Amino acid sequence: MEKFIRLLSVEFKRIFSNNVLLAIFFGAPILYGALFGYVYQQAKVLNLPIVIVDQDQSPTTDKIIDAFEDNEGLLVKNLRYSPGNIMEEMPLEQYAAVVTFPSNFEADILQKRHPEVRVDLNMANILNANTASNNIQQVLMTMNAGIEIEGLKKQGMHPNQAAGAYESFKINFNKLYNSTGNYVTFMLPGLLAAIMQQIIFLAMALVFARDFEDGYFSDLVQESKWSLYHIALKSTPFLLMIPFMWMLVSLFIPYFNIDAAIYNFPMLVLVVLLSLASMCIGMLFSIAIPSQLKATELLMVISTPAFVLSGFTWPTLAIPDAITSIAQYIPLTQFLSGFRKIAFYGGNLSAIKSEIYMLVLITLAAFLAMVALLQFKIAAAQKKQKSIGVIPETQN
Repeated sequence: MEKFIRLLSVEFKRIFSNNVLLAIFFGAPILYGALFGYVYQQAKVLNLPIVIVDQDQSPTTDKIIDAFEDNEGLLVKNLRYSPGNIMEEMPLEQYAAVVTFPSNFEADILQKRHPEVRVDLNMANILNANTASNNIQQVLMTMNAGIEIEGLKKQGMHPNQAAGAYESFKINFNKLYNSTGNYVTFMLPGLLAAIMQQIIFLAMALVFARDFEDGYFSDLVQESKWSLYHIALKSTPFLLMIPFMWMLVSLFIPYFNIDAAIYNFPMLVLVVLLSLASMCIGMLFSIAIPSQLKATELLMVISTPAFVLSGFTWPTLAIPDAITSIAQYIPLTQFLSGFRKIAFYGGNLSAIKSEIYMLVLITLAAFLAMVALLQFKIAAAQKKQKSIGVIPETQN
């Protein structure tokens, strides 16, 4: 134990002397957590710029334009009476949509000729386009209903009868789980988990690879011939520091007023398993690839698309089965699936049994491969040391 503590103090010194590792491990979660939180802090998209082309210039179109101006999701950036060079302006001005009222719009309504309102959407940004489309439809459908009801009332129908004649049934949307459509609630927890997986990957990728590069591994081999000993030595500092980083990252949830139940036992189990799985995969790459640069590059290949493949934002039903099957073996995929069940749906451990099973499987597979490969490298290093007389032939 005394030797282990002595070597452990050396590990801490080596960790804190590595500026790259410190920047990744301590700086990235705090910097990116704050950055992404403030990016999505507005919670939903507001004031999308639109252009209205009013070729009719009638009292009816004036009322509809007033309704557009009252909609918080839209900003009437430009009101004109002829299209002009609108298609040339759109890329420069970044208009989300162009709404065009044709000539004789009001007259056609009064004569029941059902004129058409043209809406051109800028689909370069799908989120903006969908948000603009929903808000434009809301305004136009509300005004359309109002115009129809007013027409029936002018024909002598009672207001209640007029409303009932137009609206044969009512629709009541009851929004559950993030009922306000808050975008920071939707995105930030998943991004924070992705950041934590990535920094654990990258930090662990350096632990053995650095030893191979600077020759320190040869010194460690003389201290013990067992791979489990070396794994415990390398992982102990991170087992002490990773919980601290999780606590810091978790504070972004209440700070940005995200309504998610994260401080509970099932979530603790998920966090522990994600951390262990990420540590084992990171150390496995660090042992298999004795180069800090190459190990981190290959782990980036895994971690970079992990958030997209996880199904957290884009539904897995829309992802090809082959890709989905591969994504199941990335720890983040299982964590985010379980996270949503616990944080938003109020699930317990039984609700995340499949995620727990997969995370345990990933951890065990990576751990066993790591133990076997490291034991092989220790044996190879000892054999090399014996051949050059560094250690006696009789030493075990």
